Amino acid sequence: MPQPAGAAATYHDVYARWRAVPEAFWAEAAEAVHWYRRWDAVLDTSRRPFYRWFPGGQVNSCYNALDRHVESGRADQVALIYDSPVTSTLRAFTYRELRDQVARFAGVLVGRGVTRGDRVVIYMPMVPETVMAMLACARIGAVHSVVFGGFASHELAKRIDDAKPVLILSASCGIEVSRVIPYKPLLDGAIEMAAHKPARCLILERPQAVAPLVPGRDFDWQEAMDAAQPVDCVPVSATDPLYILYTSGTTGVPKGVVRDHGGHAVALKWSMHAIYGIGSGEVMWAAADVGWAVGHSYTVYGPLLKGATSVLYEGKPVGTPDAGAFWRVCEQHGVNVLFTAPTTFRAIRKEDPQGRLLARRSHPRRSGDRPLVADRDGVAHRRQLRRAGHVARETRIADQGGAGVRCECRGR
Repeated sequence: MPQPAGAAATYHDVYARWRAVPEAFWAEAAEAVHWYRRWDAVLDTSRRPFYRWFPGGQVNSCYNALDRHVESGRADQVALIYDSPVTSTLRAFTYRELRDQVARFAGVLVGRGVTRGDRVVIYMPMVPETVMAMLACARIGAVHSVVFGGFASHELAKRIDDAKPVLILSASCGIEVSRVIPYKPLLDGAIEMAAHKPARCLILERPQAVAPLVPGRDFDWQEAMDAAQPVDCVPVSATDPLYILYTSGTTGVPKGVVRDHGGHAVALKWSMHAIYGIGSGEVMWAAADVGWAVGHSYTVYGPLLKGATSVLYEGKPVGTPDAGAFWRVCEQHGVNVLFTAPTTFRAIRKEDPQGRLLARRSHPRRSGDRPLVADRDGVAHRRQLRRAGHVARETRIADQGGAGVRCECRGR
């Protein structure tokens, strides 16, 4: 049988146990998830290659990500840190605060006629409301489909036609390093192009740009929130879809990839400890837009399923304000794990090849390990950063190529 999740084991040990008893392995991992009804089988292979995980089980991803932690003593722990250098905004949400906001926004969705199984397209920037919208959909069994904010109208139209949403959630604008990108003209253009016409749109008005609303179709986000009542989580089948995420479409029509509630929650929660070494109460920063798979998995669902703290960053590796931005975020928020792409380190190294901005943050000195920079292949290496007289904090860095390094930071 598999060892307990907390037992020390090498990669080869874990792989061997999975190979020996795969269903027992994942059945044990599933014990870490709350179930309204236990599954009838771990894996249904009757329609290969269309496998179904935990058929018969009932679960809710939002309950596991929020309510469960509120009820088990983590209500006042920070769940989400919103760090936006482009708007000079820094805000933290505890698990209780995030649960309450999500429950109220779920009430907004229900009030707009969204029911279990309905699709909701989310065309939003990197703001807390985007995370809340995703979790609110999960809370009531609706299927969210996040489209990268700022995508061209014709690309958004393709996804609207495929998903056929009953509701679109958007914002008045997104913000890049030095410019504001109005989203509403892009959304209006997409709806005009699409064969499928959603009945309603909900628009988050940001102060950087005000979007005109189409009477009868568009509604103000905050006004809807003010009038809504919170709703509870709805048990859904483990095999019900949680979200649809589309491929880029560069090789043809975008293909919708569907993740279900049960298998997704089990695998993600397991990965937080087994792959990234994150424990409850620790801080993870997945520096990826929520419009991409990494943002879904390791900005929104993974850390919250684990009871950790997630960082939502509305900025860039360079230019907001400089190439020291990532080191500032890690130091300021006590980041334990940073998940990013090798291209991030290439961009930082190009602007700060000697690592002076990193040194400014952590006063580093060599201690036998190679510096934490990207080499020509984009691989991040290890460096121990020391500041005399302060308590050590370790930041582990995982890149999207699967490599992992550790960076010990000494900071206040």
